[in-house]
Amino acid sequence: MIPVSLIEPARPGGRDGKNVVFLQAPPGGFTGRAAPRPARSGAYDAGMRFAIAIPQTYPDGSFSADDFRSYFARVEELGVYESAWTQDSTLGSAPSLAPLEAMTYAAACTTTLRLGCTVFVTTLRSPVLLAKALASLDQLSGGRVEVGVGSGGPRRPFGAFGLSGDRYLARFTEGLALMKALWTEPSVTFNGEFYQLSGASMEPKPFQKPYPRLWFGGSAEAAVRRGVGLCDAFFGAGSSPTAAFAAQVAVVRSELAAAGRTAGFGPGEFPIAKRIYIGIDSADGDRARSRMSDALAAHYGGQRVPAIEAATVAGTLAECVAGVRDVIAAGAEMILFTPMYEVTEHMELIAAELIPALG
Repeated sequence: MIPVSLIEPARPGGRDGKNVVFLQAPPGGFTGRAAPRPARSGAYDAGMRFAIAIPQTYPDGSFSADDFRSYFARVEELGVYESAWTQDSTLGSAPSLAPLEAMTYAAACTTTLRLGCTVFVTTLRSPVLLAKALASLDQLSGGRVEVGVGSGGPRRPFGAFGLSGDRYLARFTEGLALMKALWTEPSVTFNGEFYQLSGASMEPKPFQKPYPRLWFGGSAEAAVRRGVGLCDAFFGAGSSPTAAFAAQVAVVRSELAAAGRTAGFGPGEFPIAKRIYIGIDSADGDRARSRMSDALAAHYGGQRVPAIEAATVAGTLAECVAGVRDVIAAGAEMILFTPMYEVTEHMELIAAELIPALG
């Protein structure tokens, strides 16, 4: 059965008019067991955390296992990146490896780096299969998994996955509740609108207890408020301008204050992070912005998206340092750097020059 301590009052709307329960975040917030953090280099403020993207863009036949392993060996050697993250894009013309598989390969190439996805579009996935895969990866990695979740919005290609877009938010919330139940209960009986189980078990549970930290992504105020109640952390999208991210952080903090909680990475606290699409050219800021625009267009199906381009941090090193400082001032406690070209070179440059310049 679903534990009473993890549910909110039942709401109507389940299958055949039955009530459905929705699991909230654990009481007091995330307190899961985690792998040790990598040693710090001393090159940046101990109050900030930094992350780097997991390389996923590989045209057919171009993936090099040696280069992938070397990339992660260097990331861990540098000691300034606490975690590495994928993105979720199943369909599209951009050649992108699937997030869970890339995380799994990365786990085999690393020993201390935490690994996550921001965010899994869970409305397009079976919550049972996703819960099993993530629990398995958390065991295989020794408790280094971070899980981002999001509904993906109403314009996702639901039909390609044999699903209807109707009540996608209800499916998102119910699927998340089912995943938490499978991760925490020895036997799960679940009678939902979309999913039904009777006395089902899933073993092993995640290495982290009660389960890996759940990050949510969302831009609308209602989505942000909903996510604070369901998850353990907030991740601002790379497509969100800094001003929009600041507004989202204000909503998060308001919801936390109302619940008697605070932001932060400590036990029971609620961390706030932001992805930054970044492009640095020490000699020519305009060239960096042009290359960023071209890379984003390729990433988003060949179309220019001015709003997303405006949300990036691109230019000279000094311009990028100023842009990152603005994001930190807006409330980010962790920055996920996502280079859109020359990924390895940017990983080195950010660690050697940008992070130390932040002061």
